[in-house]
Order: sequence, then structure tokens, then C-alpha cells
Amino acid sequence: MQDENWKCPKCQYDRFETDVFQATGGTLAKLFDVQNKRFTTVTCSQCTFTEIYKTDTSDLANVFDFFTN
Repeated sequence: MQDENWKCPKCQYDRFETDVFQATGGTLAKLFDVQNKRFTTVTCSQCTFTEIYKTDTSDLANVFDFFTN
């Protein structure tokens, strides 16, 4: 992707990729292997510098995740 408003803070390149990953947080979430933390990443296409942003997860997604593990 390319965006006029985004520049890599490391190399100033303006092309990037986005992705999403989920992780566990807290004792019960770890015990039941529920990924209740969601993050969006923005990675520079040139130098691969990556910024991570925390995003919200829905309760329904957490329940679905619990039953599919």
C-alpha cells in the first residue's frame, strides 16, 4: 500500500503492509488459550520496520476463539 500521510519513521519510505495478530493476556486467558488481545501492524516495505497498534476485540470473537481451541 501507499499513503501520502504515512512515512516510515526509520527510512521515510511511503509504502507499507498491514496485518493483524492476536495474543493472550491474563492468567485465565492463558489457561484457556483465549487470544483476547488484538493488534494491527504496519510494516515498511523497504526496511521492514514495524509499528504495532492495539485494537479492540469483540466478546463474540473471544467466545468463538475459546470453542475452536
